[in-house]
Amino acid sequence: MDDRSRTVENDAAGAFLLREAEPSAEAKPDTEKGAPAAPESEPATRKSSPLRSAILIVLAAGIAFATYHFVTAERAPPSGPPRHAVAQPVGATTIALGDINVVVTGLGTVTPLANITVKTQVNGQLMEVAFTEGQIVKKGDLLAQIDPRPYQLAQAQYEGQLVHDQGLLDQARNDMTRYQTLLKQNSIARQTAEDQVYLVKQYEGSVKTDQAQIDTQKLNLTYARIVSPIDGRVGLRLVDPGNYVQTSDAGIAVLTQLHPISVIFTVPEDDIPQIMAQTKAGAPLEVTIYDRANINKLAVGKVMTIDNQIDTTTGTVKIRAEFQNLDDKLFPNQFVNARLLIRSLNGIVTAPVTAIQRGAPGTYVYLIGSDNKVSVRKIELGPQENGNVAVTSGLAPGDRVVVDGADRLREGASVFVAASDGVAMNASGAVDAAQGKHQRHPDAAAQAPRPPAGAP
Repeated sequence: MDDRSRTVENDAAGAFLLREAEPSAEAKPDTEKGAPAAPESEPATRKSSPLRSAILIVLAAGIAFATYHFVTAERAPPSGPPRHAVAQPVGATTIALGDINVVVTGLGTVTPLANITVKTQVNGQLMEVAFTEGQIVKKGDLLAQIDPRPYQLAQAQYEGQLVHDQGLLDQARNDMTRYQTLLKQNSIARQTAEDQVYLVKQYEGSVKTDQAQIDTQKLNLTYARIVSPIDGRVGLRLVDPGNYVQTSDAGIAVLTQLHPISVIFTVPEDDIPQIMAQTKAGAPLEVTIYDRANINKLAVGKVMTIDNQIDTTTGTVKIRAEFQNLDDKLFPNQFVNARLLIRSLNGIVTAPVTAIQRGAPGTYVYLIGSDNKVSVRKIELGPQENGNVAVTSGLAPGDRVVVDGADRLREGASVFVAASDGVAMNASGAVDAAQGKHQRHPDAAAQAPRPPAGAP
């Protein structure tokens, strides 16, 4: 029964008593004096009015007092000692020593060490294409053949001219010898002997010119046979056999070197000092390449060189790393993620990133004491890798810190560990396999026994 129902019943009882009191008060003069006289009835009624008012006031006060006492008695909290604060369930881990790699990440592009557009160096008809698209070729392999016949004929022509000029040179040299003898005998004019010397030099020049023309045609014949300048992979053919190709054309094919191959990536300028320090110390810098999604590992190589200036528009520096790429996982112009290992920190205090809190105290963790109460512990952090961060001060191996449920905690709060280092505890204290997920302990307030109904 609620308060309203009890109040209505009390009001009804008061009204009933009022109705019972009114007839008795009015009938009193009739009982004592018999038949009422008309003149005496009005003064008797006036005398009973103060009595009725007093009765109503007393009844109303009593009903109000009883109602207030009943309601406040039901709403008052049960007497007894106050309950203690409920311990909060948290996930925890134990601080230990570990290794942290100082890594710089950057976005990069796979760039061949050699990317060559094969073009003809002589004009002529393309007689043969000796490669297939996508073929792996070796240095010196035949790629294409230009019609060599015009250059062969030109070579023969210049060889004949050479023979002619060589004969004139030999004749001029013999004449010069005779003229020198006659000049000593004063049998010839000095001018004639001197002119013969200059004529010999002219013929010598002609012979050299003829020889150069022959060598030029031999070179053209060499250019007519197009061979691969490097080991690599041939792309799509740009021209078909039978076409007349010239030195101004776009080319015959593109040849790309795949083994080894390089990746050019960028790093922030703030990381350059520690990178240069390792380079000057002679330490090889290892670079690991991951795919576009930064999930699959593709290759491991080393830094070849660092660019000589910072890009002022981006504040980054380009670095080239070389990879053997024997499995061909790196493809030219592929977008990749690069991780440059600068140095490794071994045997240092590490903590999970999930344990780190940031707020008014600065960077801190919730440290679990032996009494299962937490306290705020300020810490200083170092490099971070794979969900763990180096702690330079504030923690020691063996400390227990909260990694889950820290949002419900404050200084001095009581806790119980529902999950520790990936292993959950059940209600009986046995260890259940977490299977990669923390199993939360039921709320302590739900497990506490409830007081029986009606208990204070």
